[in-house]
Amino acid sequence: MIVNTAAYHFVDIADPAALADAVRERAEALALKGSVLVAGEGINLFLAGSAADVDAFYAWLRQDARLQALQIKYSQSQSMPFARLKVKLKPEIISFRRDDASPLAAARAPAVSPAVLRQWLRQGHDDQGRRVVMLDTRNQQEIVHGTFADALTLPITRFTELPEALAPHREALADATVVSFCTGGIRCEKAALWMRADGMDNVLQLDGGILGYFEAVGGEGYEGRCFVFDARVALDAQLQPLQDVAA
Repeated sequence: MIVNTAAYHFVDIADPAALADAVRERAEALALKGSVLVAGEGINLFLAGSAADVDAFYAWLRQDARLQALQIKYSQSQSMPFARLKVKLKPEIISFRRDDASPLAAARAPAVSPAVLRQWLRQGHDDQGRRVVMLDTRNQQEIVHGTFADALTLPITRFTELPEALAPHREALADATVVSFCTGGIRCEKAALWMRADGMDNVLQLDGGILGYFEAVGGEGYEGRCFVFDARVALDAQLQPLQDVAA
């Protein structure tokens, strides 16, 4: 059985090249495959391997005081969904190119937990009686596989296009509680920060993204699967892959 992990953490990394080298060396020693992005703003990981090797890697990584708060999402497959290990240095761990979306420059945008969001979706409004609008911050390729029921989706092919695509909808969202979401939380965290900095103080982020929602409460309110960027293609609400073949 292969254990698949997704994790990210925004934190000041003064020596991204050194961290990338150390991560590559440790992951290779444990025969892990997947992709890791390291930047001055943090780290983003998609890694897979045996349960023992995955646990050993993250135990090692959390010895770095900067990364002790790293939150990891787990799923399983019969086959290895990654062909190789890639560790890269990037200007951002998710490219958005907006200074007012840096999690290092501002407090984290307010978040809603999966359990609370499920309750809001059941009752049709938040705890203050405001309607809830789910805002998908992913691209069209991902949305085809599934999204939250009645979510606002945008015609984008890359994350950097979100601000322009959102502009025509802003006035209509003024009376709603807007919950931004993405696969694992990294894009909706940046998007929520940017929107709040740009005057949309009614925006929250879904803590842990879609995968965190599936893991915590299942698929209630979600239609279809969640696209993932590996050979599994997409996961259902039980975190089972659409395809289970080796990459």
